[in-house]
Amino acid sequence: MTEGPHSRPADTVLSAQETTAEGLSAEEADRRLAEHGENEVVRVSERTPLDIFVAQFDSVLIWVLLAAAAISVWAGHTVDAILIAVIVVANGLFGFVQDYRAEQSLESLRDLTAPTATVRRDGSAVSVDASELVPGDVIELESGAVVPADARLLEETDLEVDEAALTGESVPVSKSPEPVDPDAPLAEHASMVYKGTNVLRGRATAVVAATGMDTEVGAIAGELAAAAETQTPLQRELDRLGRRLGFGVLALAALVVPLLLLRDTTPLQAALTAVSLGVAAVPEGLPAVVTLTLAIGVRAMADENALVRRLPAVEALGSVDVICTDKTGTLTEGQMTVSEVWVNDDVVDLDETADVATERSLDEPADASGERSLDERVGLLLRAGALCNDATTDEGDPTEQALVRAATDHGFDVQALRDRTPRTDEIPFSSESKWMATVHDDVAYVKGAPEVILSKASKIATADGTRELTPETADRVRDQVNAFADDALRVLAVGYAEDVSDADDVADNLVFGGLVGLIDPPRREVADAIAATGRAGIDVKMVTGDNVRTAAAIAETLGMGRAVMEGNDVEQLDDDELGERVESVDVFARTAPEHKVRILQALQANGHVVAMTGDGVNDAPALKNADIGVAMGERGTDVAQNASDVVLLDDNYATIERAVERGRAIFDNVWKFVAYLLSANIAEVAIVFLASLFGYLVLPAVQLLWINLLTDGLPALALGADPQSGDVMDRPPRDPDRGIVDGQMLGLIGGAGSVSTVVMLGLLFYTLDGLPAVTPYVMTMVFTAFVALEFEKLYVIRWLRETPTFSNPWLALSVAGSLLLQLAVLYTPLRQYFGTVSLGLADWGLVAVVLAVALPGYVAVVAAIKRYLPRGGSGEAS
Repeated sequence: MTEGPHSRPADTVLSAQETTAEGLSAEEADRRLAEHGENEVVRVSERTPLDIFVAQFDSVLIWVLLAAAAISVWAGHTVDAILIAVIVVANGLFGFVQDYRAEQSLESLRDLTAPTATVRRDGSAVSVDASELVPGDVIELESGAVVPADARLLEETDLEVDEAALTGESVPVSKSPEPVDPDAPLAEHASMVYKGTNVLRGRATAVVAATGMDTEVGAIAGELAAAAETQTPLQRELDRLGRRLGFGVLALAALVVPLLLLRDTTPLQAALTAVSLGVAAVPEGLPAVVTLTLAIGVRAMADENALVRRLPAVEALGSVDVICTDKTGTLTEGQMTVSEVWVNDDVVDLDETADVATERSLDEPADASGERSLDERVGLLLRAGALCNDATTDEGDPTEQALVRAATDHGFDVQALRDRTPRTDEIPFSSESKWMATVHDDVAYVKGAPEVILSKASKIATADGTRELTPETADRVRDQVNAFADDALRVLAVGYAEDVSDADDVADNLVFGGLVGLIDPPRREVADAIAATGRAGIDVKMVTGDNVRTAAAIAETLGMGRAVMEGNDVEQLDDDELGERVESVDVFARTAPEHKVRILQALQANGHVVAMTGDGVNDAPALKNADIGVAMGERGTDVAQNASDVVLLDDNYATIERAVERGRAIFDNVWKFVAYLLSANIAEVAIVFLASLFGYLVLPAVQLLWINLLTDGLPALALGADPQSGDVMDRPPRDPDRGIVDGQMLGLIGGAGSVSTVVMLGLLFYTLDGLPAVTPYVMTMVFTAFVALEFEKLYVIRWLRETPTFSNPWLALSVAGSLLLQLAVLYTPLRQYFGTVSLGLADWGLVAVVLAVALPGYVAVVAAIKRYLPRGGSGEAS
């Protein structure tokens, strides 16, 4: 690894930057600003509204329809062309509205960098816009500040920085100006502070080492800009389907037009037949129905705290078979919590007991002997932690906040306690001393590293009162410290001293009170959610920047397993070796951004559909490259959210499980209407093609468009509101390589399409009754019967997917509304545009006969599919 400023002495870094501890002159800063540019991270290019709108028309299906519209204009059939154009534009508007709305929803979440910075210019500290910082500037940092650039520390006092957004480290990082190992991972660069991280406590001065795109955040932004946009499985499948249909239309046209010309058909009639075949073959409503069905899912997911930025991501979640999840804030609460305490051989789990504490001061023993019960000793420990503390429940060091929350949860009024026993003296915490003491009249409370408190204490609090702290007792304390550490707890020691006049007297009579074990605990609902995704055939892997011990302990608690690999190990493996290891590893710890991307790519190379979750800047490259990137809304950075497909508004892994369930249900509904649309279109093509061979143009383009508009419109859309089947999370994930057009769908398209074709050709020749040409009456009968036949088939298809017949009232309403629209083109002046005539009662009786004849055929097809082509995972044939 190249030696960086983190591994060199501070004065060497100052010399390399050609600056001093007093900073640059204003003139030199201006010169460097012109040379290096502004201290800004270039955002990944955002889509403009025009980009979003144009993208809606990037489909082979749309191109085929536009070609049909052009031919219709050439042939003088303006109404056909207008209908086609209206449908194409409507499809685009539906998609645009949903995509644009999702983009706008994120604007309120964006706030990444510090607007100003305190910098030394011409020997004085001044406030400047953070974008004006340059390499060599000397900046001043204090508690609450956002670090404005990557900088090498010159001096610090009790500096702790929250670097979770960059490294994934769940606890604050103590900083020091001392150089570190050149090969140390980013999370261990104690001599550096990085752009976009937060100062939790202390103060420091530092020399700016990198700005803008040269910072660690900038490097990640560069990776995002280079990452290619990925398509979801449904997008890839619809593209394949569109190309196949497009080539099919061209092949049919190339076959039919010459045949018609050989039969002395006029070129105009041959062209109109080609247009009819094109319109019949293309399910022009498919893009709109898919878009609107996904939009229904988007609204439902928003109610469940998942904001979808790209519509196809809704369905793609149902295809996911691996979830790579961050730890901090996603699997865990994202805040330190006191989990367990130890008071002289008694361990108390504070997560399970909210009443094992009694607030007593040292001069209020439980009885005359001075003995104290367990709850009183725990109460003293919590009292000490609350008083030897500078935080509140909402502000301050996360560890100190945890101590305040623990006291509050166990009945302490911390503010009242502090008011009654004001601080009269103190020894502030420092990274060198590793302890803190506060004096309250003649009593002092301390907290700090266990070894430090052990070395200063001469006594220990027990159930029988204060006793001498012997070497044997100290060893028992150390054993408990190790036991807590093995459970991934961060350990603090707490003590007290009586009869002190000021801080200098604390160490003379220090009593070791006990140990406090803290952890960022798992969310309560996550274990069940992980179990549910496991039953659904989804492998869950933790990928975190946190340390191995903490990551493994959390994974075990959540039932994920403890097979662990570190980021440094990932570096040592080539792609093939990593591809083998990723299948068996449950936890990847101490990972850098490049490690996360390699892990992701290894899983994808093995054929997995991967969802990657994260909230930090360090997660963004992996989010961008994942099949589904899932960012956090509450704690997530702007960079991570911009790189994602889905944003969890509650930062909760359990929301992912619900989103996967929703995605699978949506895919089932998409499957139903794709099968429905394609079976209808196959029948239309077959009828137009076979009738043309006999010289009949039975269904002109305008009627085919109307059929598709009725059947592909409201009824198909109503399928998107079908309730999900009860086994949706008990199936394995859908194999995206098999596509949406699986064995069951092919059987349905071929079988049901054949039934429709045979019945409709029978009706055609029955109504023709030897006539040499198709009359408006014949055309109207075929037109109307076909519409009714499609609605009958719709309910049969739902039976195939085991959807209860009357479970979707919207479907019944949509069918009724579509039938009314069909009546309008038969009995209103609209019929002049469709070439139809009014039908009598006997004609409707004939339509009923057609339905009665077709129904047993449909039922037989579905029964055969259920028997010989059983369903596999999430909509596949097995």
